[in-house]
Amino acid sequence: MPVDHNTLLVMPSVIKEQAIKELRQIPGVGKSIANDLWEIGITDVASLKGQDPQQLYERSNAVAGMVQDRCLLYVFRCAVYYAGTPAPQREPEKLKWWNWKEIT
Repeated sequence: MPVDHNTLLVMPSVIKEQAIKELRQIPGVGKSIANDLWEIGITDVASLKGQDPQQLYERSNAVAGMVQDRCLLYVFRCAVYYAGTPAPQREPEKLKWWNWKEIT
């Protein structure tokens, strides 16, 4: 059966679209930050488990070619918490990215 090249061209954008949609489930993650995560290789919520938010932030800065606002780091901290904590155990205050500014 011949390969439909039009389908092959559309597939990556469909995959990215689905990944962005899933990543946007994370509190504080909108379309822009979901795209930032995609750009550094995070394609789903599960792939955030066990990640180091600081390293994610540094990778994102490298891809962007500049140091981004530290609020992005706080969102990454929240996202890693969200991914690594089962839903019934998530603390509501920890699902607000701005509460990740200071880590104790």
